[in-house]
Amino acid sequence: MSRDSIVERIAPELAPFTQYSRDLLSGGKRFRAQFCYWGWRAVSPANTASAVPSENDLDVLVDLCAGLEIFHAAALVHDDIIDNSDTRRGMPSVHRRFESLHQGEGWRGPGRTFGEGSAILLGDLLLAWSDELIAHAVLGAPSLETHLATRAAVDLMRTEVTLGQYLDLMEERAWPTVGLDESLDRALRVIVYKSAKYSVEAPLVIGASLRGASTAQLDSLRRFGLPLGIAFQLRDDLLGVFGDAERTGKPSGDDLREGKRTALVALTRARLDPPSRRLFDELLGDPDLDDAQIRMLQQTMRETGAVLEIETMIAERLKAALGELERASLGDTARAELASLARRITQRES
Repeated sequence: MSRDSIVERIAPELAPFTQYSRDLLSGGKRFRAQFCYWGWRAVSPANTASAVPSENDLDVLVDLCAGLEIFHAAALVHDDIIDNSDTRRGMPSVHRRFESLHQGEGWRGPGRTFGEGSAILLGDLLLAWSDELIAHAVLGAPSLETHLATRAAVDLMRTEVTLGQYLDLMEERAWPTVGLDESLDRALRVIVYKSAKYSVEAPLVIGASLRGASTAQLDSLRRFGLPLGIAFQLRDDLLGVFGDAERTGKPSGDDLREGKRTALVALTRARLDPPSRRLFDELLGDPDLDDAQIRMLQQTMRETGAVLEIETMIAERLKAALGELERASLGDTARAELASLARRITQRES
């Protein structure tokens, strides 16, 4: 029985759950799915004649990759509630859509709490659907060993990204108690666990584990994936401040209104004199920042050299990742595709 039919059978009022999920999943760049697929393609167990997936292999991979994308959608729904974000992928965020539904129907009680509660439930439902797909996919593993290895990699990813999300939430509140000399390291710690491992390293390892990758191959993919994942998130942090809203699907400067404690912010604050830093701190995180104030914060980040430093960090980590990829014992086609994907995610504009 399809998920749509289950929802429809229970009650027609549940239609927003499938509609909002479908809308959210129709966008995005599918980077995690691509890394999972090419992680699988990159490794070849003994006696495997071809790196190209058979029809059965492809069915399993589609379930696995779709499970990762649905997990990501669930994380976005919850993340938008935590960050109080109004938009996602060029549309109202899910909790705002439920809030509008409440208001449009003239229901009792505060629309905000209804919207947030409903979105939490939709996020939880997406987590369940994600696990269904992943559980079905690992049943197609070629051996019990690869089944368990794939499942363990998925479980580790989910634990790390959830705890990374907490670290991000904590840093947005704890920053006044953190010394300037610690801020950058703490921002990078958030990047590693909330994004870098989850977005690049884990999908690579999950896909490769399903194929029966050796320990050496998995280690190579991790050495490639982690610096690349950090570079990916550093680019995302720049786009969160300077990105074109039509390309990113979120208002320009949104991270400034949310008060994200990114590496870019840490570098900027460390290079300001005390009076300028106090002004910067007063503005950062104000949800009512106007366009002029956004431009002032953006200019401050440029003038301190923080933006250039982030660009340097991206370039260095991309170079390190590509060097690891070149040395890795992986299939040539997959190596070329992964190199192309690495450049694409670190040089993107959305």
